[in-house]
Amino acid sequence: MDEIGTRNLESGIETTGLSGLSSVRWNLNEAELVETALRRGEGRLTAHGALVVTTGKHTGRSAKDKFVVRDEATENVVWWDNNKAMSPESFATLYDDFREAARGRDLFVQDLIGGADPANAIKVRVVTEFAWHALFIRNLLIRPSDEELKTFVPEMTIIDLPSFKADPERHGCRTETVIGCDLENLVVVIGGTSYAGEMKKSVFTALNYRLPKSGVMPMHCSANVGEDGRSAVFFGLSGTGKTTLSADPSRTLIGDDEHGWGENGIFNFEGGCYAKTIRLSEEAEPEIFGTTRRFGTVLENVVLDSARVPNFDDGSLTENTRAAYPLHYIPNASASGRDGHPRSIIMLTADAFGVLPPIAKLTPAEAMYHFLSGYTAKVAGTEKGVTEPEATFSTCFGAPFMPRHPSEYGNLLRDLIARHEVDCWLVNTGWTGGAYGTGQRMPIKVTRRLLAAALDGSLNHAEFRTDANFGFAVPVSVEGVENEILDPRSTWADKAAYDFQARKLVGMFQDNFHRFEGTVDEDVMAASPGLQLPQAAE
Repeated sequence: MDEIGTRNLESGIETTGLSGLSSVRWNLNEAELVETALRRGEGRLTAHGALVVTTGKHTGRSAKDKFVVRDEATENVVWWDNNKAMSPESFATLYDDFREAARGRDLFVQDLIGGADPANAIKVRVVTEFAWHALFIRNLLIRPSDEELKTFVPEMTIIDLPSFKADPERHGCRTETVIGCDLENLVVVIGGTSYAGEMKKSVFTALNYRLPKSGVMPMHCSANVGEDGRSAVFFGLSGTGKTTLSADPSRTLIGDDEHGWGENGIFNFEGGCYAKTIRLSEEAEPEIFGTTRRFGTVLENVVLDSARVPNFDDGSLTENTRAAYPLHYIPNASASGRDGHPRSIIMLTADAFGVLPPIAKLTPAEAMYHFLSGYTAKVAGTEKGVTEPEATFSTCFGAPFMPRHPSEYGNLLRDLIARHEVDCWLVNTGWTGGAYGTGQRMPIKVTRRLLAAALDGSLNHAEFRTDANFGFAVPVSVEGVENEILDPRSTWADKAAYDFQARKLVGMFQDNFHRFEGTVDEDVMAASPGLQLPQAAE
């Protein structure tokens, strides 16, 4: 046992259940972790000082290998249609085998916090096999002060051993890769994958399970606040612009991915950002680009050229290249990670069918409907076999991380929206003038102009029409935006083709929402789209 391990053994390593370790390197800082990672051959430095690593065959989350312990406490709480179950006996065996696999190893421990609101935070002890994993999670979660570390008592433990290979028959899992979650005792074990995002999402999953019991709404969203003090949250699936649109130089960034909304307002779950870097450019996203040139940033699966300069256009390892960096690397980031109750909620969707308007105002019931739907669309070429626009519905804009039934989150959100009189908007960053392949992507300047009007409150005073497809309110005119683009049907040369696509998309929404019948109130069911269109030419 080395000096660090000896010094800290009595302060809590036994709370992980681990013993017989060769060494424990406790709460090392960025410089120490980078030095150790380089010495152990875990990564390389870029020309600008960031640490670049590769994650092997796992370049994203292993959603099918994530399991939740199913016991008396979780039986009637967890949404089992969405979460794979593991028996308490299988988890106990898995945990014991993790303990055995840890014997004789050099491990790293980081004591961190999930949640910027002390009343709703989780103290997390993360034990990792790799130094770069310790650096990653140190970047992503909130770092306690030196004084807080002296009395730190973990409530949640994560043990991450990429070298561990699960046995499906012995451990009740699917493959050699496993993410086992005991949500009642707040213990997570991760094995068989080097993808660091599993650690971050495990904390998010735990907060999503825990916070609703206290009336706090966990959200897969970004958040920012303007100089006028009006804060906003941005829900959206991958590719809809959640990170890009919230990283506005004129507004303070609260966080880019995970937040809670409780009695005192909104708060970031994290102390860092995990941004996609594929095709990242300094011109389009200068703040995020700048973080990739900072010492301590972790670049996952980013290809370097011969001069060790990142080539962000190279997706040969994966399209899911990432940068993990602390929030304070963003110049206009919030120091507290907190703000009051939001004035606006933005639900982002990239509609590749070209049907949805660029912006629509939602009632609380409509907001719940679209929150539970969680719609966006994949376009041809984004995945193997996708040859035309394909609808994606991920409830709560983050189904893989939602252990409870989505209606529980939806009801919380609807009540908070009504109580605090929050303006809700659906924003389409997808296609206009036709579907993908015929039309064009919604101009970013149009989206930014409409967002600015929504966030400063001026859009509330516009004239609105009722959308014939979805029934929500759409502005007729907005200063600085051509009227035609606000009415998607008018942007199509072939109006009958638009009507056909509209009918198709409305049907997809209706089919998807059948699973929520009986779990939501009548006003939410009434927000389901209904057609009042002329007959489309078949």
